[in-house]
Amino acid sequence: MSQITIGIDIAKLKFDVARLAEGKYKHAKFANIAEGFAEFVAWLCDFGDTDQRLCMEATGAYGVPLAEFLVEQGYLVSVVNPAQIHAFGKSELSRAKTDKADAKLIARYALQASMTAWKPLPTNIRVLQALTRRVEHLLEMQRMERNRLETADSTITSSINTVLSILDAELKATRQAIHDHIDHDPDLKRQSDLLMSIPGIGSATITYLLVALSSHHGYTNAKQVVAQAGLAPAIAQSGQWQGKTRIAKTGDARLRKALYLPALVAWRHNPVIRCQCERLKANGKNGKLIACAAMRKLIHLAFAILKSGKPFDPTFSLA
Repeated sequence: MSQITIGIDIAKLKFDVARLAEGKYKHAKFANIAEGFAEFVAWLCDFGDTDQRLCMEATGAYGVPLAEFLVEQGYLVSVVNPAQIHAFGKSELSRAKTDKADAKLIARYALQASMTAWKPLPTNIRVLQALTRRVEHLLEMQRMERNRLETADSTITSSINTVLSILDAELKATRQAIHDHIDHDPDLKRQSDLLMSIPGIGSATITYLLVALSSHHGYTNAKQVVAQAGLAPAIAQSGQWQGKTRIAKTGDARLRKALYLPALVAWRHNPVIRCQCERLKANGKNGKLIACAAMRKLIHLAFAILKSGKPFDPTFSLA
């Protein structure tokens, strides 16, 4: 029996699906709400399939409710990096760009890919992620209002200051909610205390690391986390030509951003990372490359510390 794959292209208000079996497609679209989820499952049941794989892109908040619903119904669902689908489309010289065509593309990708079953975030990690992203949004709104204040007419400065006061209060409340959430969860509290022992890592960065290094991801080594963060080196070399080595950037941009300033602090105050950075500097490496290396080292340290359950030890040498 041939493998049956279902490609799902997610949008805000609806999602397109393409069922691929024996080289033929069946297409449908449903509303991206609970009723649409139920209609989609009924549509799948009409085929009477027992062996099928459902694949969708990681599209953030728009796709998570559907993925969670499908997992609860017992379906094998893979949520893959959109960059992988895009690269697969380029390998096919795909030209069409519609929701229907994208669903078919995802179904074809699922047919040849080695996919892993997606698992929803544990409740405690999902709450922490939501609170952390809320802080990001509040900081962005605060920055925008402060920029407006610099050139604002005097008639609206009072209004802007009022909004800034509200944002400041909400930031404090949300950060306190993060602190309380971690403090009241024994496992998160234990991991947080371990991460806090790393020089250069502060409470703001710890929240990102707790989400990124959650055991639910199933990482077996730190290199996988580095790749997921988009910090793995992308080497450019062909024959005699040697291009610049950059980071891949195909991963968690939030984690990269959260690690940048801590990496600079660790460069000065973390003995393990300072030694590495000074060695790279002596070899003529530029500051940006050194900072990226420090970010990777922080991930390695955090992964090793959480895995071992032991706090930072400057004499510990990573393999």
